[in-house]
Amino acid sequence: MRWLLVIVPLCWPGAALAQTFTNPPTVAAPIANYSHVATIPAGSDLLVLAGQIGNAPDGTLATGVEAQYEQALANIAAILKSQGATPANLVKLTIYLAEPIDPARAKAAREKAFGTAAPPSTLVYVVRLARPEIKVEIDAMAVRPKR
Repeated sequence: MRWLLVIVPLCWPGAALAQTFTNPPTVAAPIANYSHVATIPAGSDLLVLAGQIGNAPDGTLATGVEAQYEQALANIAAILKSQGATPANLVKLTIYLAEPIDPARAKAAREKAFGTAAPPSTLVYVVRLARPEIKVEIDAMAVRPKR
């Protein structure tokens, strides 16, 4: 499994974590389970995760876009857990897809992996990812209380 984690302190230690998510009334409501804005409190650690693909812990790549999507989400949840965080700590997702995915199945997979977490998210369709068999890559950012 490949992953990179960068931890960036965002000010002073000891502040309680209480990131907030908002959807200003001056823009259209989100069309899916995400928020327009995440506000990160001072004193938090910023976790920047490398793009996760649909490979299992043993390195095997899941077959098909939906299975890869589910595994990439599970990888993000596992990395967050390893850092003392949960999907509730997510503040940004960028999802890259090299082929279409059924929206209902994608929503169900995201809810299974992340529950009701609704961080700001961007979905980008691309022609190809690093290797032709890779159909999904997801970047994530999260915050946690300063350790």
